[in-house]
Amino acid sequence: MVSSVNFVVLGKQDIVSDFGKKGTETDLTLYDRKESDIIKTWVIPNGFPDKIQPLFQAINLAEYVIFHVDKLDKFTGEQIIALDSLKKEKGILSHTFDVDESKLNMMIKGTVVEKYVKVDQDKIKEEMDKLEPITNNDPSEIVIDHCFDVKGVGTVILGKVTNGTVKQYDNLKLYPAGIDVLVKSIQMHDDPVNESICPARVGLAVKGVKPDEVGRGDVISQEGAVDVKTEITLDFQKNPFYKNDIVENQGCLVSIGLQIKAAKFSSISSLKLTFEKPIVCKTGQIAVILKPESSTIRILGSGAIQ
Repeated sequence: MVSSVNFVVLGKQDIVSDFGKKGTETDLTLYDRKESDIIKTWVIPNGFPDKIQPLFQAINLAEYVIFHVDKLDKFTGEQIIALDSLKKEKGILSHTFDVDESKLNMMIKGTVVEKYVKVDQDKIKEEMDKLEPITNNDPSEIVIDHCFDVKGVGTVILGKVTNGTVKQYDNLKLYPAGIDVLVKSIQMHDDPVNESICPARVGLAVKGVKPDEVGRGDVISQEGAVDVKTEITLDFQKNPFYKNDIVENQGCLVSIGLQIKAAKFSSISSLKLTFEKPIVCKTGQIAVILKPESSTIRILGSGAIQ
């Protein structure tokens, strides 16, 4: 069976053109390449830094990070905080010649980025090739990043198998809507397959749902494999660089997986968030609280869902 490895490319994003062929392009752009029986995919958050949301969505699509730093500004700081918030511990770090390495080392000190393998730019690909596919046998789960209608095919969903295996003719559920979905066919790297094992990127032709009923961050899974909630409690850690107070009934956006949902703080002592619309989540999953309109720090903090 074909294996998959997914990377996020941060910092100087244009290095990604050296790795694969451009595919889907929105505020997230995907590149891929097939090498014998391994499909490698690279995602860049090209909507960032104008928007903070694509940064978290791109990181959440990847098992591994490639961080090629070309400047030491607040946006590099945001990327470091984002990676640390999401506990992305496996990655490759490099920088351009004009970046002060000692200052970069100060910025990453005490974060997950400090643990990344440090290489020169011309060694990134060599280091990437050492990284192995990461898979599991948990109940089937696919997170959706794009969905559209294809003439003669119907609803097509693009996403990542985050857990287990998805098979042709599987009967699954779309969450948070709770709609029954039949997987009519599966493609990987434009080739039809009968099944895909995580962390494969897949295109699924499905029956039972229309594109306007599907949103980025929605999950297709076996029934009961995920929770649907309108309130969550977090084991919260405030971002030390965010200096403002957090108060009850204050509004925010929350990043969970590929979902970016509006919420408000319903409790501060034990930090609780109430959402305007239902979210898909699991106990222990990391939620990151965002203030996209902030002119300084846009990441308030993060925590595991209890």
